Amino acid sequence: MAHGIAWQKSSFSSGGDAANCVELAARQGTLLLRESDEPVTVIETTGTGLAALIRHLRDGY
Repeated sequence: MAHGIAWQKSSFSSGGDAANCVELAARQGTLLLRESDEPVTVIETTGTGLAALIRHLRDGY
């Protein structure tokens, strides 16, 4: 699933090629999320779903 996809690291990542960051990619109207230390585990969501997750986490769930 993750081959040929352009992943972008979070601006909050520690930089470099460290395996401790969240990566995001867009594909055919969906958003994909993964952790760089588990690149085969990918979560697929929509922009609305991601926004809801971020709000939930920011509000202290």
